[in-house]
Amino acid sequence: MTLDTVDKAKDDSKDRGWLQDGPVGAHTFGQPYAELGLKTDEYERIVTILDRRPTSSELAMYSVMWSEHCSYKSSKVHLRQFGEKAPASDAMLVGIGENAGVVDVGQGYAVTFKVESHNHPSYVEPYQGAATGIGGIVRDILAMGARPVAVMDPLRFGAADHPDTRRVLPGVVSGIGGYGNCLGLPNIGGEVVFDPCYQGNPLVNALCVGVMKHEDIHLAKASGTGNLVILYGARTGGDGIGGVSVLASETFDADGPAKRPAVQVGDPFQEKLLIECTLEVFAEDLVTGIQDLGGAGLSCATSELASAGSGGMRVELDKVPLRDATLAPEEILMSESQERMCAIVEPGKVDRFLEICAKWDVIATVIGEVTDGDRLEIFWHGEKIVDVPPRTVAHEGPVYERPFARPEWQDALQADGAEHLPRPQGGDELRATLLKLTGSPNLADKSWITDQYDRYVLGNTVLAQPEDAGMIRVDEETNLGVAVSTDGNGRFCKLDPYTGAQLALAEAYRNVATTGARPLAVTDCLNFGSPEDPGVMWQFAEATRGLADACQILGTPVTGGNVSFYNQTGETAIHPTPVVGVLGVIDDVTRRTPIGFREEGQIILLLGDTREELSGSVWADVAHGHLGGRPPQVDLERERVLAEVLIAGSRDGMVDAAHDLADGGLAQALVEACLRGGNGARIVLPEELDPFVALFSESAGRAIVAVPRSEELRFTDMCKVRHLPVARIGVVDGETLEIQGQFTIGLDELKAANSAPLRDFFA
Repeated sequence: MTLDTVDKAKDDSKDRGWLQDGPVGAHTFGQPYAELGLKTDEYERIVTILDRRPTSSELAMYSVMWSEHCSYKSSKVHLRQFGEKAPASDAMLVGIGENAGVVDVGQGYAVTFKVESHNHPSYVEPYQGAATGIGGIVRDILAMGARPVAVMDPLRFGAADHPDTRRVLPGVVSGIGGYGNCLGLPNIGGEVVFDPCYQGNPLVNALCVGVMKHEDIHLAKASGTGNLVILYGARTGGDGIGGVSVLASETFDADGPAKRPAVQVGDPFQEKLLIECTLEVFAEDLVTGIQDLGGAGLSCATSELASAGSGGMRVELDKVPLRDATLAPEEILMSESQERMCAIVEPGKVDRFLEICAKWDVIATVIGEVTDGDRLEIFWHGEKIVDVPPRTVAHEGPVYERPFARPEWQDALQADGAEHLPRPQGGDELRATLLKLTGSPNLADKSWITDQYDRYVLGNTVLAQPEDAGMIRVDEETNLGVAVSTDGNGRFCKLDPYTGAQLALAEAYRNVATTGARPLAVTDCLNFGSPEDPGVMWQFAEATRGLADACQILGTPVTGGNVSFYNQTGETAIHPTPVVGVLGVIDDVTRRTPIGFREEGQIILLLGDTREELSGSVWADVAHGHLGGRPPQVDLERERVLAEVLIAGSRDGMVDAAHDLADGGLAQALVEACLRGGNGARIVLPEELDPFVALFSESAGRAIVAVPRSEELRFTDMCKVRHLPVARIGVVDGETLEIQGQFTIGLDELKAANSAPLRDFFA
């Protein structure tokens, strides 16, 4: 289809429904641009950019690249804070804007990490949606020049006993395990959260970590006139068409989605070949730029490479290897078929590049070249079907300053605190409450899920679920390592999105520090409802502001991430759920600190202040089905001090076990430390606290540590010098958890209560 035959082509292609039929500004009902997710004003802007109507292929490209999922058009104005408020960091090597952020971890090593969402596809087709979420984030890491070394999976589902959760969760878990296990990547952490607000809209976020040397970093740009564009990997099929523009950028109807063709289909064995092939190509320095094909497929890869490069690009679309010969050019451009990469290669290196691809049985085809112009030109059997300025497709999409306003119900929600709720009285009721909470889905043992993942493949996993953070050894000779944790509490964010986002960062930061690693950098996946709702946009604006402010104080820059909007069914949005990932570095993984109480006789210390903070807590939810009040206070300077103490204690051999206090408070932290280490504990609660508050408050900035008796004085002196509250609350001992003066529970009874729920629901 040539540019000068658009009108004829429009008539010929009405059955396909790609071209706008009628004058610019016409009613959108039945208009192809509207069916592709474009608004009328966006279509009019495309016409202005091109000074003509777009061809059907151009319309396809703009529709996917200007989607909410790809262009961040509703979030850009808020995301800028991550750059404007970014703390100075000597570790930052590559920041926001590339496939993934990269940080320096020492000894010449760099680590890249990123978290992204695959929420809607995972509801429509749980197995493939989750599997291709893993595949996509792995390729993002690979495209930076790194070898992927680990994955994580922050997950959120509806109520555990809801029939649709039983449909979605097993498929999602199987997809994550099936794809990641076949790639030979350990799954070292994540979360599984249940809440009715995610009913019909689960959150399936995926994180990947990769390791490389500094000199191996690669960027997504097409430079060098005459360099060739090579598409390699799987053949292009009809799966995933409209995935980013329609499926990921729309609210589900109340009856749920019927968009199965928009879900990608993955092949982990093809991806494994692609990984090894790409790493060998990197090792021989054969590429000048590289981009994975994920959301928006070839539309994204060609436009972003050309936009970030020094010239233009010419592509012969009919040379693309296809699984389905009937695909139209628009469909080829929009397809999100998995396991594909696009590389820019100098002519003299092409033969060697193709040899390596053949060695790994990876299809590779030269589909174009870098030109000295400033246009992205795409041809179909010799006819030009695309002629656009690439930046207008990839980097100059719409920017919306959507209206936002504090919801009218927010004041009433915050006024309805948990203080008025009936509380357990006496030891027997406290005991029953602890058993009920530890046996609730959100606090229960998640091994039914994590046992389906290979956590130790490759042999470098140091810590994995259910530890506070996953830890991977980077260098086998020096034992250099990195730790990663993800956290996000939608209930706290519903009560106060600014504070809730900061609490998510604080918990992930604290989790990394409890292992002995020093937090370095942040990635985030911001999951929210419809940006067209002013109340949702207020939640997003507040959460983003809170996260940016907190990163500035903690000195942990945001390296990249993802925004996922339209997470709602009908008019019902999920809780605002910013998932925050923190990466830290540890010089010697043999000094890491696990959560379990491993040695009898060690002293248990409680670090930090406990206040009566129960609103939004697990206790309020499980015991009363209540959500209201204000979330716990967050003191970021205290979090920094606590982290310093935990890191120093690990490094200097003063701490044998450490566990942060979060969901379920001190009671749940003790349960997990006892069960993980196989030893009981005798606990004396602080006299100044009500026993119920001491056990179940969810005050932030706290941790418990187990220290040898010989190290107690040295450790407590270190806390006092830093003005960190520290209290001796017990000793590791026996086969029971004894809260002196209140109750005793055997470890067998604790384990039975803690391990039953997920197996009962899903086994």
